[in-house]
Amino acid sequence: YVTYSNEAKHEVLGVSMDTLEDHGAVSEQTAKEMAKGALENSHADIALSVTGVAGPGGGSPEKPVGTVWFGLADRSGRVEARLGQFTSGRKNVRSSSIEFGLAWLLEVLR
Repeated sequence: YVTYSNEAKHEVLGVSMDTLEDHGAVSEQTAKEMAKGALENSHADIALSVTGVAGPGGGSPEKPVGTVWFGLADRSGRVEARLGQFTSGRKNVRSSSIEFGLAWLLEVLR
């Protein structure tokens, strides 16, 4: 699922509007709820979510460009989140996020 907007995160993945309002789209809580929602809406055994600030704009002092939260949920009930902080530059943030997420999946699957 690709859910850039808060509305899509809520409607497609079931992320609570309270979570989005209280913590923002780029947060540990949102990443976890996204992963849980993706898992619940699919036949997959594991789901990985990614929500972050790739840039060039959109960053803030609390969540600068390069801040990316990853969520993971599986059928055993595991729901976890990890934070990645990547060097700015949209292309670098995106490629680093892919590498980070896939490395985490490999770690879990082994």
